[in-house]
Amino acid sequence: MNDKIEIPLSKNKLLIGTIGSLIFVVLSIWLFFDAAIFQENSLHFILNPTTVKGIGILGVLFFGATGIYGFRKLFDKKIGLTVDKKGITDNTHATSVGLIAWNDITEIVTQQIMSTQFLLIKVKNPEQYIRKAGSRKKDVLLLLNMKMYGTPLSITATTLKYEFEKIEEIIRTEFKKYKGLGKG
Repeated sequence: MNDKIEIPLSKNKLLIGTIGSLIFVVLSIWLFFDAAIFQENSLHFILNPTTVKGIGILGVLFFGATGIYGFRKLFDKKIGLTVDKKGITDNTHATSVGLIAWNDITEIVTQQIMSTQFLLIKVKNPEQYIRKAGSRKKDVLLLLNMKMYGTPLSITATTLKYEFEKIEEIIRTEFKKYKGLGKG
């Protein structure tokens, strides 16, 4: 039996996500420059031009950042997710912190928001993983995850070649196998 499971990044999923981000950047720019169109129709009760311009700016910032990240990930040679006797080494998204040791993991919870499923990796020492982030932006994102979900760590299949159910099965099986063996 192989003691190391490597799940590569899906270049197709990353490309689709990057193109999607680019489309939303263009739409956000359109919103910003054509905000007055909302004044001319019945939607002006809900969205005034200033609000629409604000949404446009936020859209450019958010989708621009996700597009840049996706573009960079397209050329990332690292494995997306590695599961071995030490734990889970995550390189799937912007808030990945690398190795999550089995002995630190207390619980694995499946969560779904809209159509996206992800695993919440609950750990004994979340602050250690937040400090491990390495940048102020990551720290803030991990703290937001901590506040919303009770853990800073999550894993999704959105950038991986495997589907979510397969990743969940692998992680849960390996967690049962290695938890408490003192490895890691």
